[in-house]
Amino acid sequence: MPKALITGGSGYFGSLLLNRLLERGYECAILDINEFEDLPQGVRYFQADIRDREAVSRSCCGMDVVFHNVAQVPLAKDSRLFDSVNRQGTEILLSSALANHVSKVVYTSSSAVFGVPERNPVTEDMQPKPREKYGEAKLQGEKCCHAFAEKGLDVTIIRPRTIMGHGRLGIFQILFEWIRTGFNIPVLGSGQNVYQFVHADDLAEACVLASMKKGSDTYNFGTDRFGTMREVLEDLCAYANTGSKVVSLPMGPMILAMDISSKLRLSPLGAYHSLMYGRSMYFDISKAKNELTWVPKHSNHEMFRESYDWYLQNFHKIPTGGPARSQHRSGMKQGVLAVLRRFL
Repeated sequence: MPKALITGGSGYFGSLLLNRLLERGYECAILDINEFEDLPQGVRYFQADIRDREAVSRSCCGMDVVFHNVAQVPLAKDSRLFDSVNRQGTEILLSSALANHVSKVVYTSSSAVFGVPERNPVTEDMQPKPREKYGEAKLQGEKCCHAFAEKGLDVTIIRPRTIMGHGRLGIFQILFEWIRTGFNIPVLGSGQNVYQFVHADDLAEACVLASMKKGSDTYNFGTDRFGTMREVLEDLCAYANTGSKVVSLPMGPMILAMDISSKLRLSPLGAYHSLMYGRSMYFDISKAKNELTWVPKHSNHEMFRESYDWYLQNFHKIPTGGPARSQHRSGMKQGVLAVLRRFL
């Protein structure tokens, strides 16, 4: 059986990827700083920081493929952590993989490396131009991948659009809770910005397919059935049937307010959220379809409905965020947003 290491294996996406690999017969190990609840039988667990060079090297020993998912996400709002975890941690992981003769590394990057794209759809060969610290750090991680590819390490970079799916919480937990309780949902401007998501299950399959293709490369991933931000939110409101409606707010003043409240830590939103919530972004995924024979199974509407249904079934037992929990698997403190919702 192939041996796979999943960094960030106790996080939202990492745990789904772990299950996908186990179903395919992989012998798996995970490396994560967080605790893993209900660790599957036979899975080795390295509880360590991605910046711990010795521990990372131990975890890479004997592995055929490494899926690198550890990252400080935009909700962290800490530029020093973005750099030390997303850049330095990636360099340590790649160095350890090369020293331990790992056959393949799949690095999960982010669409944030493109900032606000000059045009859509975004292709793999477009020049990345991040506009906030999280995107800059993820791009530095990509540059580390290119540097180690030149040293002989086989590294594939995958860039997902915003990830959705059953169990996805973080900032989406606030959206689902507002709809569950009948509050209105804001969009910036008209809400006609075209926005693409990707289902976590589709992305997990993409990672597996990318790991089986020899040669370093880069791929964009997102659903092939998507529309505007207003359309997906109106569909979810109608589906939930709780009385929630989508309302427009002026884009310029709201972006300024989002930025200020984020910097003052009055809101859970990060710089990337205010940058992109009212703007269009979608990937051209033809390269992934043609070279990896990857086909996304879920549309924007389907993944939002599925995620909301999961939330309804589980909201009463969702833990709040904390230093020992993945932010994408935890509930969020709404901060000033709890006040805003009453005026929508």
